[in-house]
Amino acid sequence: MAHVSIHREDIELEDPVLVEGLPGLGLVGKIAVDHLVDAFEMAHYASCHCKGLPEVAVYDADGHGVEPPVRIHADERRNLLVLQSDIPISPSAAEEFASCVTGWFAEVDALPLFVTGTQRRDQETTDVFGIATGDAGSRLDDLGVKTPGERGVVSGPTGALVYQASMNDLDSLGFIVEASPQFPDPAAAKALLERAVEPVADIEVDTDALIERAQEISEAKEKLAKRMQEAGDERSQAQPVGMFQ
Repeated sequence: MAHVSIHREDIELEDPVLVEGLPGLGLVGKIAVDHLVDAFEMAHYASCHCKGLPEVAVYDADGHGVEPPVRIHADERRNLLVLQSDIPISPSAAEEFASCVTGWFAEVDALPLFVTGTQRRDQETTDVFGIATGDAGSRLDDLGVKTPGERGVVSGPTGALVYQASMNDLDSLGFIVEASPQFPDPAAAKALLERAVEPVADIEVDTDALIERAQEISEAKEKLAKRMQEAGDERSQAQPVGMFQ
């Protein structure tokens, strides 16, 4: 049965902020969430057992244990959750996955921050745009986050999450970050953390390392980025749509 299983009942959270980090264009959310897990030494709090997710075991270089591919980590002191995935989620599984985890978000009264990349228009800048579901739109006004400059669509698993949040009238924020469509983009992840995650979650994150280690991060994520490129339009991303499409 599809469910989210909690491993750390000792961790207590109250109306936490949850940052979604599924692999997508530029791996923006993935890089940001991996950085949060490492920087705050976040605990493996829960695992996602949702229909359609591949039954694979993830191992690390620092131990003999294994983990499920899609996990939720927690930081009790910062009242923070992150959704971390080491695999791309197939579009065929996106609807069931989104339904599975959205119900859990509501159960724990989390405010999800959904993340998607959009192709960068100007190589010199990284803009961050905001969308919202439920009654969360006022938070974007308070942050001064830009509205999207044109009509568009969020596709892939992140799009399914935003759709499910909207259909269930769940408060959530979505951040569309300009990023490279070809390579992992640590600079875009830095912009996301500084302009969106920090003020919403009321936390401070050392993001300098993302730029200092940009080459190392890009090389580490290269294989995953290549798999996402091969997925083409199936990956999570935000794209403009014509008026009559």
